[in-house]
Amino acid sequence: MVQSINLKALTTLASVVRRPYLAAPHVFVPTVSEINYQALRDQCGIKAVMFDKDNTLTAPYENTLHPRAQAGLQSAIDTFGQKNVAILSNSAGTDDDPGFIDGSEIEEALGIAVIKHSEKKPGGLGEVMAHFPNVEEPSELCMVGDRLLTDIVFGNLHGMLTVHVLPLCTGEENSKDNKVAKVVRAAENKFMYADWWGGRKTRSYTLGHKVWKGEEECPLILVEKKDEIGNVGEP
Repeated sequence: MVQSINLKALTTLASVVRRPYLAAPHVFVPTVSEINYQALRDQCGIKAVMFDKDNTLTAPYENTLHPRAQAGLQSAIDTFGQKNVAILSNSAGTDDDPGFIDGSEIEEALGIAVIKHSEKKPGGLGEVMAHFPNVEEPSELCMVGDRLLTDIVFGNLHGMLTVHVLPLCTGEENSKDNKVAKVVRAAENKFMYADWWGGRKTRSYTLGHKVWKGEEECPLILVEKKDEIGNVGEP
C-alpha cells in the first residue's frame, strides 16, 4: 500500500515547532511487550489502547504480528478486552485503503479492529472516540506507536497517555519501510533522545496526564530499557 501525503501532520508541524514538547511521550519502551497494561488500567484510568501498526505491531506493510510484539498485544487484549484494543494506522483504514481491503486482512490476522478514519494522525479524534463507546474522554485512551510526530503528537494534543516504542525492524527486515518515514523517524528520535540540551529540555516539559503521575509513582515499564538512547531510530 502506498501512503499519500499526510497533510494533517504537515499543518500540525508549526505547532510542534513552537511547542516541541507535544512530541515528548509519557513513557518510552523498546517494544509493546515492555508495557504494564494492568497498571495502565488499574492505576491510570485507561479504558482502551490504540496501537500504530507498521513497526509497532508488524513489520512495515506486513499483516503478520511480529514475534517481539506478540506478548504485548496479548497482554493488552487480556487486560482490556478485545473490543477495547484497536489499531490506528496512517495506511490501513484510511483513504489509502480503498474498500477497507488491507484493514480487513489485518483484523483477521491480528484479531483486533482497525479504526476507520479519513483524517490521518495527528487527526482523527472523532472517529477514535466513536469507535470506543465506553470511553468518555481522551484521557482514558492510551496511544502506542513508533512515530513521535504522528502517534505521540496525536495522543498529547488530546490529553491521552502516550507510549513511544522503537521501530520493531532494522536493516534488511525493515527494507519495505516507507523511505521518507524511515528518515523522518530517525531524525525525530535523535532530536528527542540524543544527549544534547534541546532533547533534555524538551523532555523536561513533557505534558502531564490527568491520572498518571509519573513513572516513579506508577511504573508502566516492565523491564529496563535495553537499547542505547544514542542509537534510537537508526535505520
